[in-house]
Amino acid sequence: MRLNIIIGGKAGQGINKVSEIVSNVLANYGYFTFNYRDYQSLIRGGHNFNVISVSDISIESHEEKADVLVALDEWTVETHKQFLQKKGIIISADQFKDEGRNLNVSLAGALVKILGIPMSELGKEIKSQFKESGEAVTSARKGFDSQQDVYGLGKLSNKLSILSGSEAIAIGAKNSGLELYIAYPMTPATNVMHELAKNQVEDNLMVFQSENEIAAANMALGASFVGAKVMTGTSGGGFDLMGETFSLQGISEIPLTVYLASRPGPGTGVPTYTSQSDLDIALKAGHGEFPRFILAPGNPVEAIEKTSEALYLSEKFRTLSIILSDKHLAESEFSSVNFPAKTLKFKITRKVPGSNIVKASSYEVDEFGNSTESCVLTEKNINARIEKYKQSKKFIEKNFEMIKIHGKKNSRNLVIGWGSTSGAIKDSIRGIDAKFLQVLYMKPLSPQIKKEMEKADKIILVECNVTGQLGRLLREKTGIKIENRILKYDGRPFCSDELGKLIGGVL
Repeated sequence: MRLNIIIGGKAGQGINKVSEIVSNVLANYGYFTFNYRDYQSLIRGGHNFNVISVSDISIESHEEKADVLVALDEWTVETHKQFLQKKGIIISADQFKDEGRNLNVSLAGALVKILGIPMSELGKEIKSQFKESGEAVTSARKGFDSQQDVYGLGKLSNKLSILSGSEAIAIGAKNSGLELYIAYPMTPATNVMHELAKNQVEDNLMVFQSENEIAAANMALGASFVGAKVMTGTSGGGFDLMGETFSLQGISEIPLTVYLASRPGPGTGVPTYTSQSDLDIALKAGHGEFPRFILAPGNPVEAIEKTSEALYLSEKFRTLSIILSDKHLAESEFSSVNFPAKTLKFKITRKVPGSNIVKASSYEVDEFGNSTESCVLTEKNINARIEKYKQSKKFIEKNFEMIKIHGKKNSRNLVIGWGSTSGAIKDSIRGIDAKFLQVLYMKPLSPQIKKEMEKADKIILVECNVTGQLGRLLREKTGIKIENRILKYDGRPFCSDELGKLIGGVL
């Protein structure tokens, strides 16, 4: 069973509130949900919409077609009616215009009734969200009584929680003992800063907003130098500005973890939409050659785990760790039975700052930290950095999950993807003779990838960028060129029904 609900209107009309109430009711009733947010770079007006996908089995994507359309304005109907199923239902806000500030709960009530969920379930959710809930419950009842039960959803026994990618990154950081997060706001990375800032005292950490991204990266490196477990975060434009600091990290070997939440570029692009076009810059940012790790989770469970791993690896090997995400993963909301994710079993303890004198600079140095221009020492230091990367790669291969295989494990048809596209790929290949190789570590790459590619009769690359950046990286590392490429680069993520047709067409 799968249903798709579109909730649309102008920015500021409370679309997210309707989605939040209904998603929580569905999760509490045992149904898996995935909530996709599509919004313009506007505070008021324009056209925003959410797509809530509902299923009795785990899902991590939304579909193009809709079964129910909740319209807070007329433009929503005009925009989305082409995607409505033949027997689709439209709920219009005009029916409840007298409800004023409680319009959203009236719409939630109407939607809950159509789904076939009892009013008592909605009432519990409203009471948990509103201090003065009496008037809101009354408005919800009006919406509920205005509709008929269409889908008759029965209660399921699943115990579910809902998390966004941003919330998961914050959980992973806190689980790892993060002490300091320094950043400058930039969509879609900002929500991690907000999540970490909510309970700083209780979580025993500090969040600081710097004046810009250059300052954020350098402050983070300085704080790390004196012993703090620290992290910074930004999107592509801010990541550009941090490049020089990454090189300083590379030569000084001060631990630094960076959260990179991508959006379309170049320049400002379409700032509230999504893209996987920053893999290249994550691989190459900073001048010179030095070790780094790049981890790309695809859902909140993986985001918790890979954030924890990134912080650990940065500390253990004194390197740059990059957690690569994007708007789609950061702001979509997933339900799962697996929260919280497994905690990292390794612990890092640093020497107490001040126990000895340590020098760090941007120059090549001798064993005492003194600057040098010796060709012998320069070559020695570079070799030491490369050897450290080789040793860290062996450690990662032994201890961490670098890839995942989904679908029919013995299929000769191989789909390859990474990050936020993983959910749509997993959902789209159900019932298809295909398996999906999800790349979790972009650097280093798992040696298992080449083995899987060599076994396949047909390989399909799926990415949200125009040049197939992972495909190019795989060709460089394996010598295998992927001819079949499904690429999307309009700022929107894949819908699983859309992607299923494209994959089926290739096969």
